[in-house]
Amino acid sequence: MKHFLVVAISFALLLSYFDYSGESSKHGESTLTVHFPDFHLIPTTGALGPESFAFDISGDGPYTGLSDGRIVKWIANESRWMDFAVTTPTREGCEGPHEHQRTEHVCGRPLGLAFEKSTGDLYIADAYMGLLKVGREGGLANQVLTRQLDESISLGFTNSVDIDQQTGVVYFTDSSSVYQRRNYIGVIMSGDRTGRLMKYDPNTNQVTTLLSNLAFANGVVLSQNGDYLLVSETATSRILRYWLNDTSVSKSHDKYDIFAEGLPGFPDNIKRSPRGGFWVGLNTKHSKLTELAMSNAWLGRAALGLPVDWMKVHSYWAKYKGNGMAVRLNEDSGLISEVFEGTNGNKWISISEVEERDGTLWVGSVNTPFAGVYEI
Repeated sequence: MKHFLVVAISFALLLSYFDYSGESSKHGESTLTVHFPDFHLIPTTGALGPESFAFDISGDGPYTGLSDGRIVKWIANESRWMDFAVTTPTREGCEGPHEHQRTEHVCGRPLGLAFEKSTGDLYIADAYMGLLKVGREGGLANQVLTRQLDESISLGFTNSVDIDQQTGVVYFTDSSSVYQRRNYIGVIMSGDRTGRLMKYDPNTNQVTTLLSNLAFANGVVLSQNGDYLLVSETATSRILRYWLNDTSVSKSHDKYDIFAEGLPGFPDNIKRSPRGGFWVGLNTKHSKLTELAMSNAWLGRAALGLPVDWMKVHSYWAKYKGNGMAVRLNEDSGLISEVFEGTNGNKWISISEVEERDGTLWVGSVNTPFAGVYEI
């Protein structure tokens, strides 16, 4: 009976990561506190999952990484995606109509992207290949940091990246040293706290761990004036602020504090908004059951021991019952000032990132075969 109870409750918890409303999940018109007069969807070619966006130093793009390991560039005047770069030379069997999640540890899975303005180089956080960069002409990216940093430190799940354009210092996250991206649901279900916020200084070639023991370290962004970093802690639904300027450290002398907590979903990437504040993609909204799961990690750990492919369960319900959203946080208070959410019958499967540029929101999702473009 106990075994059955664990299975039943665990299955219910997994389903609750999505809005199990019984309505068909589609993608289309969304509602915000600011109304959008127009939107359209841009299909990706040959793969799905435009996780993150970046524009080059000329303002062209965006560039985004896909599930088959490619990084592609949007050619606006031709309305098409162009292959730009890859993160591994092993490409046989990577592209084409198959389940890319099963080959991404070989083909690569580029997630976070950031251009260094002084050189035009594109830095790439690949979940399996570590931290890489590629020049303006694209092609095969070079590994800056491999998965094995030294005898005692390795990268397990490189996720997000941002650059201090004044110093060239690169900040990035490693989500877990236990679970790879193709098993990322385990990070949440197990209560894993091996995520890290890290710093790479190309001038000295040194790597520093700034924060450790994070519950699914995810998106990272540098503040406008460079005083602090924000990092998503997905499994706890909060945003941490790590102070880079010692004069800004709180009276308790802690190097970090909580910028936002109790978010209505699981936070993914963070991007600055030109209108102020920060856009945070929320992979899926919370329900009462997910809140219960977050406070009872033993249940998730018990479920992981069962003969169930939780990633398949996760994938199935994400496809049909998605409920992703995004919020813009006030840069002073950390409170929600704007919400991006699909209406009933027009829900996003998930939202990994919102990049606001020139009056347009580029919306990314690790699950969809397209990017969303919303005109403000």
